[in-house]
Amino acid sequence: MEELLNYFKSIPSSHRSIFLVGGLTFFWLLESAVPLFKFKYRKWKHAIPNLFFTVTTIVINFALAFLLLKSADWVMANNFGILNWLPQTSLAVYIVSGVLLMDFFGAYLPHFVEHKVKPLWMVHLVHHTDHHVDTTTANRHHPLESVIRFVFTLFGVFVIGAPMGIVMLYQSLSLVATQFTHANIKLPKKVDAVLSYVLVSPDMHKIHHHYVLPYTDSNYGNIFSIWDRLLGTYMYLDREKLVFGVDVFPDEIENGQIDNLLKQPFQKYKRPTIINQ
Repeated sequence: MEELLNYFKSIPSSHRSIFLVGGLTFFWLLESAVPLFKFKYRKWKHAIPNLFFTVTTIVINFALAFLLLKSADWVMANNFGILNWLPQTSLAVYIVSGVLLMDFFGAYLPHFVEHKVKPLWMVHLVHHTDHHVDTTTANRHHPLESVIRFVFTLFGVFVIGAPMGIVMLYQSLSLVATQFTHANIKLPKKVDAVLSYVLVSPDMHKIHHHYVLPYTDSNYGNIFSIWDRLLGTYMYLDREKLVFGVDVFPDEIENGQIDNLLKQPFQKYKRPTIINQ
């Protein structure tokens, strides 16, 4: 376990690229083999705006990465944060606890807040206005959202007292997890259901992408499903009933144009009413 932590503490950029490109390629091919929905779309054309936002996310995270490094070094040097205040335990428990807490502060919490605070929801909308959710949707985030999520991750490092090894391990797992949960793949329902008791499964997360409330405001988790189940934000909807997108931004053509998506957070918008299905 110590070797694992040391590896991720100084993981080369080329290895991080493998997680991104390798995962994207793997799930892209898997979608063709076992698709959940047989989308009538040009897959490459659909991917263009999503890959554009993937690049902007990479650039922003790379530009700000030094802040994560400085923060992780500071909490360790000053024995600050939850992990540093807990009684001494095994390295395995230490790593799992760190990744679990990073998943809360770096993914669940900002995601939940984005859905509850209107200006942040407008920024997050870019992710939800994809009408054909697949593995490329995973990193479809407006540049402003990339900054917002980075701030929450940075906050998490301080609160948790996470060393750089755990931060990078979490980010690597998070990258693959989000590609997996957005991928247009069809797991056996029982397998998906069992998986969702511990991890966020594809069916579980796609409920979050259903086009109307209350389902849009549920299943915020990224890696672990425990946060949704503990905090009462878990919901179930049969996957055959799923409709992707957002009801107040129904234009599929506009929602596939990069220039329009960049302006989307600044458009007029009224929060829809809850529709029980």
